[in-house]
Amino acid sequence: MDPVRNPFAPGAGTRPPELAGRDALREAVRVALARLRLGRAAKSVLMVGLRGVGKTVLLDAMRDDAESKGIQTVRVEAPEQRSLPALLAPELRLALLRLSRNAKAKDLAERGLRALAGFASALKATYADIQVGLDFKPEPGLADNGDLEHDLQALLEAAGEAARKAETALTLFVDELQYVEEDELAALITALHRTSQRSLPVVLVGAGLPQLRGRMGKAKSYAERMFDFPEIGPLPRDAAARAIAKPLSDEGVEITDEALDRIVEVTGGYAYFLQQWGKHAWDVAEASPIEVEDVDNASITAIAALDESFFRVRFDRLTPSEKRYLRAMAELGPGPHRSGDIADVLDRKVTSLGPTRSQLITKGMVWSPHHGDTAFTVPLFDEFMHRIMPGDDWRS
Repeated sequence: MDPVRNPFAPGAGTRPPELAGRDALREAVRVALARLRLGRAAKSVLMVGLRGVGKTVLLDAMRDDAESKGIQTVRVEAPEQRSLPALLAPELRLALLRLSRNAKAKDLAERGLRALAGFASALKATYADIQVGLDFKPEPGLADNGDLEHDLQALLEAAGEAARKAETALTLFVDELQYVEEDELAALITALHRTSQRSLPVVLVGAGLPQLRGRMGKAKSYAERMFDFPEIGPLPRDAAARAIAKPLSDEGVEITDEALDRIVEVTGGYAYFLQQWGKHAWDVAEASPIEVEDVDNASITAIAALDESFFRVRFDRLTPSEKRYLRAMAELGPGPHRSGDIADVLDRKVTSLGPTRSQLITKGMVWSPHHGDTAFTVPLFDEFMHRIMPGDDWRS
């Protein structure tokens, strides 16, 4: 079949041709933002899930939904080694400049820009990575104390007042939120709590790995009452099948039920893996309909592609001791696993492996679903570890 017409899109945050199985959550966020715009109460939403479930795609779809309704949005990704103030400042500037073009909100938006100037200037000594254009001089006493928790609160209040005057809302879309430092998370929670208390239309829609729930609660004990934490998992069978069959049908290509079942089975319904198997099944098949034999042949190339990109890019960031720890986990299966069981495989004491486990959590490779348990954040990573570190040489 023509590779140019292959509809599938395996990529980091690349929107699939059929965004299946997420309509209910998109609608819930749409309703929340519409309520916020009317001055009604609405909780912030933090989506949590493993790698490859489609959190980033869903976050961007929600942002598109919001902007189509005239909601002001800020979109950032929180990578490691970058501060939250540095990420937010340039995007808040753009949002405030857009609000300043609204005649009713012009004065308040400009006050928000003065708050941003004070915010960036006062915090520059603490967060050297802040780089933002300053359109107005700071207003003395406005978001310029040099304390992040106080100043971010004042800045979001000023932005929220401008958004309310413009009869819109300001939504912060933040991806990879688990990488934000605890004190910065605490400041963000405090600021959002204050805007909520004042009924200002400011809300956070974020996404992160499963450990985000615990990190938010640790940063501020009342966080669990402020946020909804929908869990984004693999697609149910019907939605996973639609994610494959609908794009094929749109191109005039059919797939047998047996082949469709095989794709759902080997991918576990994970959104990213569905795109990989869909792409490779198309490339392998000679003609419609795609048969189960095509899917079996596609599995070879799909797994090779995952090993060289999705899995390998994470593996290459690990130290030798971290690799051995993950290989020991893989020896036990998909998980989650008790820390003591992992230590037994490595013939080590649990306490001696604590620093390695903590570093793997920091790197986003594992998480702890319950006290003493450890699980992979990347689906099928146990199988990859067997392929990349076969035999028993890794034990030494």
